[in-house]
Amino acid sequence: MLPAVIHENCSGCGTCKLVCAMENFNVVQPARALLRIEGRFPAPGNYRIHFCDQCGVCADNCPMAAIVMQDGVYRVDAELCSGCLTCVDVCPKGVMVEQPEGDIPAKCNLCGTCAEICPRQAIVMPVSVSV
Repeated sequence: MLPAVIHENCSGCGTCKLVCAMENFNVVQPARALLRIEGRFPAPGNYRIHFCDQCGVCADNCPMAAIVMQDGVYRVDAELCSGCLTCVDVCPKGVMVEQPEGDIPAKCNLCGTCAEICPRQAIVMPVSVSV
């Protein structure tokens, strides 16, 4: 399930970016995160959180058909990816990213770690209710 974003709760602290980089790449480098926080200046405290909403534009434009849907999440198949970065260019949210230490682009895999750690509940994972 896609996380819900409550932009008004975001303080721009970047904790979500830090934990994303740690979870996905084992590095303490928020710049490697698979989500973006946009500061809307000059308005103080006005932030927007951007992450992959699984729209599929990257998959539709991949010339190698290397971006495939698995368990409700688009994933990059490293074996098929040529590293052309077309997906990075066409991503409407700017969250399909070129990774500095890899040959293939990366995107959010909906792990939910950002939602677990967000101190202000600006990113929350929906709770599934079973009846």
